[in-house]
Amino acid sequence: MYEYHKPVLLKESVDALITTPDGVYADATFGGGGHSAEILSRLSEKGRLIAFDRDADALERAIKDPRFTLIHNNFRFIHNYSLLETTSGFDGILADLGVSSHQFDTAQRGFSFRYDAPLDMRMNTRSELTAQMVVNTYPEEELERIFKLYGEVEGARRLAHLIVSKRSEAAIETTGELDKAIEALTPKYAGHKYLAQVYQALRIEVNQEMRSLEKFLEGAIKSLKPGGRLVIITYHSLEDRMVKNFIKAGNPNGIVIKDLFGQGSSPLEAVNRKPILPTEEEIENNTRARSAKLRIAIKR
Repeated sequence: MYEYHKPVLLKESVDALITTPDGVYADATFGGGGHSAEILSRLSEKGRLIAFDRDADALERAIKDPRFTLIHNNFRFIHNYSLLETTSGFDGILADLGVSSHQFDTAQRGFSFRYDAPLDMRMNTRSELTAQMVVNTYPEEELERIFKLYGEVEGARRLAHLIVSKRSEAAIETTGELDKAIEALTPKYAGHKYLAQVYQALRIEVNQEMRSLEKFLEGAIKSLKPGGRLVIITYHSLEDRMVKNFIKAGNPNGIVIKDLFGQGSSPLEAVNRKPILPTEEEIENNTRARSAKLRIAIKR
């Protein structure tokens, strides 16, 4: 089951999610199906699981179980499907926001600087925007913005300027060509970290990840039954901050909206004040778990 993608914080997340074995649940990020398989193992014959994934490769991993439905679409549309697939909403929604190991390890997808491959990075291969288009067509100011905002890259302005300069000589079409184009700015002793930040920024832009996450969280709140659980695993500060803000205030800014009488509250209540982190043993067995944070909330 786990050769495609090893699920992170598996027991902790599913323990937090399941409140009744007869319930209807959503796995918003199916991936390799590890979390879905564990959820199904906890459900009764009456229970149901609706899963989502925008990557067509994930459809090949669909679980053959009458209680299971896999929807090939972006999780931002979860509320639409909650209206179609449930009578009163979900008892719990789980989302693991990490890129699957399969996507990282499939060279031709262009997600990793470990392989020389076309600059693609699309989670949904039917989408038009690729990393190659971002690198070769975005204005310098826009490149600076995404490297600074999505990758927290130090010296984002210099990086954007260098890319624009290099692409004027020849188009940057592969991961290898990108790495070579920016090698003058890549630190000798922290090159992997720097490249990871650059590639993260491009991936987030290509897949509109932050916008999709915002729409997903808005839809998840509407889709949960009162008392239903929202269980989210994040991997970088941007998405963790947004999840934390939604739990605190029900919006991406984290500011509780008050009425005329100065009263205000969030539609969610945090279960854990501090995020649950993977154990040292899990990180040793799965290095991609090292930056994971698990946050849990209940619909009021």
